[in-house]
Amino acid sequence: MSEAQFGLRNVIGAPVATTRLSEQALVCMPPRAAKFTLAEWKMSNEQRCRNTEDQQQLADRVLGECERIREETAERASIMKSTSDRRMEERIGDIEYNKNELQLQRNEICRELESLSVYKTRLQDCLSSVQTNALAICRKCLMLRDGRIGIDLVVDEVEHALQQEITTILGGQSLLKRALEQLNEQMRRLRSTRYLLDRDLQYKQAAIDSDKGSLSMKQTDLCLSIYEGYTSLDPANISAEEYNAYSAKNIQLAAREVTSARPIRVFIDTLLKQVIDDLWSAFNKCNHEFNERIKESKSAKEKLEDMHRETTKKIADMQNNIVELQKALSAKEGYIGLAHTRLGRRAQRIGAELVKDPPGQALYYECEMLRHSTQQLQQMLHEANASLRFLLQTQIQLEEDINVKMNTLKIDEVDCMTLRTTMDYHAY
Repeated sequence: MSEAQFGLRNVIGAPVATTRLSEQALVCMPPRAAKFTLAEWKMSNEQRCRNTEDQQQLADRVLGECERIREETAERASIMKSTSDRRMEERIGDIEYNKNELQLQRNEICRELESLSVYKTRLQDCLSSVQTNALAICRKCLMLRDGRIGIDLVVDEVEHALQQEITTILGGQSLLKRALEQLNEQMRRLRSTRYLLDRDLQYKQAAIDSDKGSLSMKQTDLCLSIYEGYTSLDPANISAEEYNAYSAKNIQLAAREVTSARPIRVFIDTLLKQVIDDLWSAFNKCNHEFNERIKESKSAKEKLEDMHRETTKKIADMQNNIVELQKALSAKEGYIGLAHTRLGRRAQRIGAELVKDPPGQALYYECEMLRHSTQQLQQMLHEANASLRFLLQTQIQLEEDINVKMNTLKIDEVDCMTLRTTMDYHAY
C-alpha cells in the first residue's frame, strides 16, 4: 500500500497531516428532557404536603424524646463522673501504697549496694597488695637466691618454704578472685533489681500524675478533646489481679536479693581472715627457715675462717721450715767440700804412704754420711714445698668458700630479709 491511501503526503520540509476519524475531536449533544403532565404536577404537590405534615409530627415526638434523653444522660454523666473520680482516688491510693513499698525496697538495695561496694574495695585492695607486694617479693627472693654460687646453690628448706608461700599466695588470690566474681554478680543482680524498681516507680509515678491530672480536670475545661479514632480508647490488657501480682513480685524479688546479698558480706569477712591467717603462717614459716639457714651459713663461715687462720699459720710455719732446710743444706755444702778436699789431698800421697788408714776411712764415712744427710734434707725440702703448695691451694679454696658464704649471707640476710620486712598482711 502507498501512503496516498492513508491521506498522507510526504513533502520535504512540510508537516505530516492525517485524516483518521479516531484522531479527530467529536462533539456529542444530550437528548432533550421529557415533559410532565398536569396530573403528575398536582399529585407531586399533594405528596409533598403530606410528607411535610408527617415530618412535623415526627419532629415533635423526637423533641420530647430528646429532652428526656438529655436530662437522663446529664444525670447519668454526673453519676458516672462521681464514680470515676472515686475510683481514681482509690486507684491513686493503691498505687501510692505500692510505690512506697517499692521505695522502701529500693532504699534497702541502695544501702546494700553501698555496703557491697566497701567489701569490693576491700577485696580489690587485698588482691592488689598480695599481687604487687607479697607475690612480687617472694618471686624476687627466689630470683635473688638464684644468684648464689658454688656449693651454696642448693635446694634447701628456704627454697621449699618460698615455693610453699607462693603456692599459698596464689591459692589465696584464687579464693579472693572467686569471691570478687560472686560479689560482682550479686551487685549486678542488685543493680538489675534496682533498675526494675526504678522503672516500676517511674511508671507508677507517671500513672499517679496522670490520674491526679485527670482527677483535677472538669467538663468545662478548654483543654478537652474528643477522640475520633478507630482504635479502642482502653488499650489496657492487664487485669487488676495481674497488676497486683506484678507489684508484689517486684517487692518480693527486691527483698530476696537483699536477703541473699547479706550472707556474702559474712563470707567475705571469714574468707579475708582465713586467707590472711594462712599468709601470715606461710610468712612466719619462711622467715624461720631463712633465720635457720642464715645461722647455718654463719656457723659454716666462722668454721671456714678458723680453718683459714690455722692454714695461714701453717703456711707461715712451713715457709720458715723451708728457709731453715735451705740454710741446713747450705751449711752441709761446707762440710762436704771440706771432706772432699781432705780426701783429694790425701789421694795425692806418694808410694807406700797411700794407705787406707783410719783417717781416710773416717773421711770416707764422713762423706757418705754428709751425702745421706743432704739427700734427707733435699727430700724433706721437696716434701715441704709440696706441702706448702697444698696449703696455699687449700688457703685459696677456703677463701673462695668464705666468699661464697659471704655472698649467700648477703643474699639471704641483707637482700631477702630486707625485702621481706616490707611484706604486710591485713584484712583491709
